[in-house]
Amino acid sequence: MLRFIGRRLVQMFFLFLLFLTLLFFLLDAQPGDITSQFLDPTIPAEIRAQLAERLGLDGSVWSRWWNYMTNFLTGNLGLSFQQYPRTVTDVIAERIPRTLFLFTFATLLSYVLGFALGKRLAWRRGGFSEHAVTISGVLLYTVFYPWFAIIMILIFSSGLGWFPINGFLTPELWRNAPFTGNEVFGQMILSLVIAGLILVAGSYFSRRQQERRPAQIIRLVGYGSAILFMTIFWALKPEMRPFASNILHHSILPVVTLALVAFAGVMLLTRGSMLETLKEDYILTAQAKGVPERDIRDKHAARNALLPVTTSFVLGLAFIIGGGIITETVFSWPGMGALLLTSIVSEDIPVAIGALAFTGVLALVAHLLVDILYAVLDPRIRIQTGN
Repeated sequence: MLRFIGRRLVQMFFLFLLFLTLLFFLLDAQPGDITSQFLDPTIPAEIRAQLAERLGLDGSVWSRWWNYMTNFLTGNLGLSFQQYPRTVTDVIAERIPRTLFLFTFATLLSYVLGFALGKRLAWRRGGFSEHAVTISGVLLYTVFYPWFAIIMILIFSSGLGWFPINGFLTPELWRNAPFTGNEVFGQMILSLVIAGLILVAGSYFSRRQQERRPAQIIRLVGYGSAILFMTIFWALKPEMRPFASNILHHSILPVVTLALVAFAGVMLLTRGSMLETLKEDYILTAQAKGVPERDIRDKHAARNALLPVTTSFVLGLAFIIGGGIITETVFSWPGMGALLLTSIVSEDIPVAIGALAFTGVLALVAHLLVDILYAVLDPRIRIQTGN
């Protein structure tokens, strides 16, 4: 397995260099004179040449590519044209926590609920509820997402007034705040990650129990521990709670909107995968031996049905930036998706390349994680990758 991972890391490195090269030339070939857009044509020629050199806009395209690649590999992503003199790293670091919080939470919520409901629909197939939920899932999965997001805003923000219409915080509250938004985002992400790990550990140990009662006790202990941790964590940060609550209030509507659409896709994928798994001979054998239905569903069928769902989940996390363009534009959420859109429209090439390069890194890492998770979930794959 270690040899396999090492070989894949080497392949990923060269593939990323190729991706970065193609990205540079494609964005550099955009129509329009970038130099005249970001440099004032009325200034003296000497000052203009100095500014062009500082922004990396002088020289041939090959020299610019070589300078960019060498700087990128040393961690220097350049300066933002639109937000000069801020560095690209600084601009991206400001936006990443907002996107990670919004999309990671929505993705986890949709996959947990979608997998749980999908496997139950497949197990209890043929009833009225199964048909009704499946049709509802198809409608949600195929809905035109921008229209659906606007409808959610009209109903729950403009109509009922339950949530803010746009943005990720209330400016009046944050005017004299002792924290930055990213500091609060960081604490929120940290607390959610630790609570999620507690829940995953509780679920893992509960599934290893053969008897139902101990498994239920362990699962309840996991839920209680996660809730207790969140309570203690935020009880120790009373000065930060109002600002975290403000961000949470703004994020509920976009998270729910994203989760509903993603949930429908996960539920349909799980249902289809479970239906195929239930046709296998080992399921019929387990039923003939008198294995409890709950064990057949959760320990035999659901485990194999989890493989395509796992692939969809990991790859979905990899493309949260590209998928966030519509969501962050509709809800005015200043994350990586909105940054990518504005940088491409304004021809801020260094920021656009940096954001897309970050997406490329996530995609490559996600594919590696999928291979490793497949080896963990399916012993046959683990034997093959270990050879």
